[in-house]
Amino acid sequence: MGLLAAAGPAGAVNSVVTANGATWQVHDAAQPGLDTGSLRTVSNSGVQGFGNIIVDVSTDPRMDGQMMRGFGMRFDGLDRFKTTQAVDLGGISITRSLRINRAGNWGRFFDTFTNTTGAPIVVKVSFGGALGYNSGTNQSFVAATSSGDTFITQDDSWTIVRTGANNQRPVGVVTGSPDLGLAGMGNHELDPFTDPLPTTGMAANFYGYVSQFTVEPGKTKSLARFVVIGPTGADATADTQEAVEDLAEDPDFSDLSTAEICSLVNWDLSELDAVDPDDCDAVKPLDVPPAPSDEAPKTASPYDVVGKTIAELQADMEAGVTTSEEITRAYLDRIRVYDTGQFGFHAYITVAEDAIAQARAADQARREGAKGELLGIPIAIKDLYDTKDMPTTDGTLALEGWQPKRDAYQVELLREAGAVIIGKTNLSQFANSGSYSESGWGQVWNGLYPSKTSFGSSGGSAVAVATSMAAAAMGTQTGVSLYAPSTGASLATFRGTDGMASTRGVMPLTWGQDYAGPIARTVTDLAYLLNATTGTDPEDTLLTGEADERRPEDWTDYLDEDALEGKRIGYIPSSFVSSYADDGTGEAVMSHFADLEAAGAELVEVPSLPSCGPSPGGSRNIEGWARYIELHDDFPFENGNQVLASERNLPYNRGNPNNTTPRMTPEQVEAWLEYRRNCKAIVGEYMDQHGIDALVYAGFISDMYSNDSASNQHSSDRGTGVPTSNVGLPTVVVPVGTNPHGYSISMQLVGRAWDDAQILAMGYALEQQAQGQQHTAYAPPLEYDPQLDPSPIEVEVPSDPVTEPLYVEVAAQAKLKGGKAIVRFANKGETRVVGKLTLRAKVKGKRRALGSAKINVGPRKTVQVRIALKPGVRKALRKRKKIAVTAVYDLRSPKTGARIKGTPRAAFGADAELLRRMPG
Repeated sequence: MGLLAAAGPAGAVNSVVTANGATWQVHDAAQPGLDTGSLRTVSNSGVQGFGNIIVDVSTDPRMDGQMMRGFGMRFDGLDRFKTTQAVDLGGISITRSLRINRAGNWGRFFDTFTNTTGAPIVVKVSFGGALGYNSGTNQSFVAATSSGDTFITQDDSWTIVRTGANNQRPVGVVTGSPDLGLAGMGNHELDPFTDPLPTTGMAANFYGYVSQFTVEPGKTKSLARFVVIGPTGADATADTQEAVEDLAEDPDFSDLSTAEICSLVNWDLSELDAVDPDDCDAVKPLDVPPAPSDEAPKTASPYDVVGKTIAELQADMEAGVTTSEEITRAYLDRIRVYDTGQFGFHAYITVAEDAIAQARAADQARREGAKGELLGIPIAIKDLYDTKDMPTTDGTLALEGWQPKRDAYQVELLREAGAVIIGKTNLSQFANSGSYSESGWGQVWNGLYPSKTSFGSSGGSAVAVATSMAAAAMGTQTGVSLYAPSTGASLATFRGTDGMASTRGVMPLTWGQDYAGPIARTVTDLAYLLNATTGTDPEDTLLTGEADERRPEDWTDYLDEDALEGKRIGYIPSSFVSSYADDGTGEAVMSHFADLEAAGAELVEVPSLPSCGPSPGGSRNIEGWARYIELHDDFPFENGNQVLASERNLPYNRGNPNNTTPRMTPEQVEAWLEYRRNCKAIVGEYMDQHGIDALVYAGFISDMYSNDSASNQHSSDRGTGVPTSNVGLPTVVVPVGTNPHGYSISMQLVGRAWDDAQILAMGYALEQQAQGQQHTAYAPPLEYDPQLDPSPIEVEVPSDPVTEPLYVEVAAQAKLKGGKAIVRFANKGETRVVGKLTLRAKVKGKRRALGSAKINVGPRKTVQVRIALKPGVRKALRKRKKIAVTAVYDLRSPKTGARIKGTPRAAFGADAELLRRMPG
């Protein structure tokens, strides 16, 4: 009876398995809620974010030429994903649906474009994404086209792309009729409408199938394209070609209405059996769901905060130009307009309900004579720092609503400095990804390049600052999680020597390596934040005991534009060369060595860093959770293993529920801290040996890539080997300009342990010389409206966030023996399935229940279900050897709540199966 998937609640990035074993992960409205309708990955293929659409319209709206999202796409639990709300782009109302044919191993994307204005609109659409990356057998190439060559042109109706590995599946794309399906091929990661698709190098993997058409007022035009995922093996291309040729000649539009088929612009309707073109004149316009209304781009604050630094905000408050209340209201209005809705950046998980009250208190303190660098300044806090007045979730719905009783130590210090804690920012769940910031509350989009990843794990913090939704933000770094989001947002950040700032009250990733620190527009702003947040934590002297004696009394005293004068800066040439990208980013960063030299530094080529040797054993993650949980008497989990294994985590972040990994022993703790102390000494000796004051590294050594992929290689190449986190060294990150494709680039200056103030000073000198910060064009100033009554800001959780679909298989034929039907029932899912299975058939002309049985089958288990047949059925079978039956089921997972009801006939349109009589 086939493979069935439950309707109802669905899991994060819903998946469909086709007959050839390929798993298609689809970005629908379920968490993390990218809602692009694209394919995150397809197993054993080069697919990494493919099937999204970039749309450009002649009306030139704010998000023109960006990846479309916010369709409210819902999974039916079986094989279809469908829009529940349109996306409005400059008067073009866009919807999309995806049907995955399991048996045929193909998916059909159907996209509609309706003109809701009174004038014609030209629409350009690029359909595509990444199908590989430029590293050996991972490089993709065109294996076949309908015109018989390996070059994609307008007269091609289908193409096949594959990588060089036989264990990888080819990807076929059926674009439509020749000369209608394609207007050209573009680089889907740049501007596919102006940048052609190269034939070699990294960019040759970014296929953009471009269409262009005009939509008249009140009319709809549509595009239907098929993606075929082939088998693995040596014959995979030939097998895939057979499938794409069949679809190109006889596309399956059987589930589309006549009006939908008539709206197609990439198929020759005269060649389709599904419709008579003469009938299209009488067809009514398509009825598409409306797009939700956007927040009015207005503010109740007369003060414009866009691009303002902390120093500028503070100067204006001290001069009486503005107040903390006006500043805070301006940021809140920008959060309401730019962070929510279909094109929202998703930088925030929680916005403080008392933000205005905090600002008024700061204004009152100022009137009473208080002063301070952060007094009245709105600061956003990454949602793994404890806050006593807002939930702290670490990006997982497993901790939804969890609110600590105390602030994290650095939050406490910020409040003492008079800062307004405006909200909690989004992050990669458990801070475990440097490539993307995806959580149960959505995935953060880049503030400067809105189709790109924000990077992680502090993506929300960086984007909040880059889009002027906060003056500065606090993030964390275990590996790259301060510098990657900051480079992606063209901001400054600082990671101090281990122990310079406390991590007490900050949820862990790697205890003893995690660092909690600031992200801001300028190095000066970093100094203000470091003045407030660094130093010895009296409750964590193990890690921060040296901080008070090592930190400067005032970090701003070191901000000297001559701080690089006479300094020798080492560089390792290989650290600027990507192992797979070839877009000139590393060379672009090295070209800014001139800024270091102009500031008085000497660049010195040095060899690679020496190794610190193998790190000692023990789980630093579980140790971190143990220390964090000890701070709280009401934490909802007993240990880190339980937190990580929660069913409410993103499935690809979910730990094994049977894990009982212990925390570290005292001996392991000391060995780990000694290992890091020794690493610092090794690097210090290396720098002494080569006579250098600091090392310089690039932020990234490649372009930035789209937000709907899964792999590190499809976010950016950060493989510079910078020792910051692995050793625990002070590092300042400063934007220095752009790469050849216009993406922000930065430099990282790394110093010896406890040279924190000197390294910050070097960053300041570099910043003054480079002046390289980039600014977003996608979050412009809001119009002042003194009558505006702002609505509350609510961050919506992506739909169906918790559970996975059920996957069950019922035998193709049930057999009768001893008055009972024997049915094979296989639970293909990861949770127990319970419920009821009933057999129905026509007996003597009437549809009757033959019998039923309860189902209770564990995950990945198969059972023989025996259903006692009613006497009338047994009697009927004496006269016939077989009866056509249908299985009716009402099944659910008691663990996740996923449910499935229906019949295979309803789900598949298949013929009824047979109940056969057996001897005996």
